[in-house]
Amino acid sequence: MDILILALQLILSLSILVVLHEFGHFLPARLFKTRVEKFYLFFDPYFSLFKKKIGDTEWGIGWIPFGGYVKISGMIDESMDKEQMKQPAQPWEFRSKKAWQRLIIMVGGVTVNFLLGILIFSMMIFYWGESYIKVEDAKLGLVVDSLGMELGLQDGDRVIRAGGVELKKFSAGLVSKEIIINQAKEIEVERDGKVVTLQVPEQLVSKLTKYENKGKSLFYQSPRQLMNIEEVDPKGNAAKAGIEKGANIISVNGKPITYQHEFRLAIIESKGKPVDVSMVNGQDTIFKKVDVSEDGKIGIVMQQLPITIEKFGLLTSFSKGGSMAVNFLGDQLKAFGQIFSGKIKAKDSLGSVFSIATMFDTGWDWRVFWNITASLSILLAFFNLLPIPALDGGYVVFLIWEVITGKVPGDRFMEIVNYIGFIILMALMVFALGLDISRWF
Repeated sequence: MDILILALQLILSLSILVVLHEFGHFLPARLFKTRVEKFYLFFDPYFSLFKKKIGDTEWGIGWIPFGGYVKISGMIDESMDKEQMKQPAQPWEFRSKKAWQRLIIMVGGVTVNFLLGILIFSMMIFYWGESYIKVEDAKLGLVVDSLGMELGLQDGDRVIRAGGVELKKFSAGLVSKEIIINQAKEIEVERDGKVVTLQVPEQLVSKLTKYENKGKSLFYQSPRQLMNIEEVDPKGNAAKAGIEKGANIISVNGKPITYQHEFRLAIIESKGKPVDVSMVNGQDTIFKKVDVSEDGKIGIVMQQLPITIEKFGLLTSFSKGGSMAVNFLGDQLKAFGQIFSGKIKAKDSLGSVFSIATMFDTGWDWRVFWNITASLSILLAFFNLLPIPALDGGYVVFLIWEVITGKVPGDRFMEIVNYIGFIILMALMVFALGLDISRWF
């Protein structure tokens, strides 16, 4: 069921992106009276699930549920329709239009994807606002993870600065971003009332980005908190064992418990087994045996730190959404620079659609869904602008050359470079798919 939910989210997200991207080509093409022969969601080799001819355009749904395309008359594209290109150019064809018109048609897709990313980010901020825990509210500091130990972090530290950037939000992701993307060389933490500077080891970037370390971090996303019970599920195992709200668990199977993360680790170690729990309720010390479920829970809710939620008006949300999109794109460009410089290994960063699917939430969290969709939309715009033949960026390069020089690349030349582009893209796809398969096994 989890796999099905992830697959459905991936297909829905990519469908939204592809349809709107292709509309970005379709609309200016029709504006300049260029015939669009096909508009398809998904690919349709040999047959389609649905098709209907409206005017000059065949609208359809293919049976391979990834991607989609528009077929524009008189354009050398993935269909490689050589017969059409042998005929004299017609007024309604792409090749008959002025260079600046063809340029607008080609950049329409990436323009829509970038604007879509801004729109989704903006609407997320407007609807949900920004939620986070303030560093100052995490008074007991962080719980260090394995990678954080290599940095020199200790339980109870509060990270207040990374590479000169002051951190007001409690977030391991923000600290990792400053180290990986902005190449922060040191971080400052508050430890026992003093500010301590920690030097970032050179090998930490490669370890943070290493695929095998996926799921590990510098420190856990939940701050360190004292052990206490805020609610007890009346139908859970804790209630059946007689544990009540307000009780303070002090040990599990004889292991002393002070903080919530210590309790969680002790319970996870005993999945599907009973545990001996000692707790203090008022002046009394009570001992109970509690069954732990297969997913490592006993049916209690522990007290959480206050979450700050900032809400914004519509105009401010669009301003912030635009900044998020630009910053995200900037971070991706910096990450590619790190890959080319060798600081981040390409094999640890690349992945196929299977890697993308695992980014979604198995519970279908709409906030996660739209955040990933917005990010993918920005990435789709970026990748399509790369000067690789068969991508929009490849066409744009030749069109800019034509605008500047007035020289039109020959059809045979365009066929050859498109073949080369397809080979490059297929090689990258096979490489990414191979990486995912090797990771799976």
